[in-house]
Amino acid sequence: MSESTEVINEFLVSIGVDPSYRTNTLELLEKGESRYLRDFKVNFNSTLTSEHLSSKEIGLMGVTIAANNNNKPLLAFYTDFAEKSGATAEEIGEAVACASLLASNNVFYRFRHFTQKEKYTQIPARIRMQLMMKPVTGKEFFELMSLAVSAVNGCEMCVNAHEDSLIKLGTTEERIFDTVRIASLITATGKIIF
Repeated sequence: MSESTEVINEFLVSIGVDPSYRTNTLELLEKGESRYLRDFKVNFNSTLTSEHLSSKEIGLMGVTIAANNNNKPLLAFYTDFAEKSGATAEEIGEAVACASLLASNNVFYRFRHFTQKEKYTQIPARIRMQLMMKPVTGKEFFELMSLAVSAVNGCEMCVNAHEDSLIKLGTTEERIFDTVRIASLITATGKIIF
């Protein structure tokens, strides 16, 4: 067995996936004996710890990013991780809801930002967002999840709005930075495991 195959198999077992599982991208990395596989595994493992987020918050962040990216294996892994870290079914459901709500917001507000037409800012969005008013995960953490999804989805206007809200709520820049770091690595993992 090659070193690449060993690294892949160890990684798959660590996330609860059968070691024989392969995606096209994983096969290409394995055939090419890619040195990236070691980095890939280390990067993924670094999503599981943070000096600025609790294990439960990491799990919920993973749920929201995996749901946003429609990644079944990672959604299952982070749901389990969140549950084992004390997240309730209601909190996990809210993380999924956040991904869905922000997907619509990101498309809508990115459109407004891209066109930069005053007329579009005057027309009501008609997107119901009651979830944001009293989130079970708390206002600050819901804003963190919203920021992470917005960063992944590339909505500059949304990223700036959520980051500003977080600063006003007293969130440290380190906590914000670590949230986006983790979201970026989960997204990168999803390019290989899906």
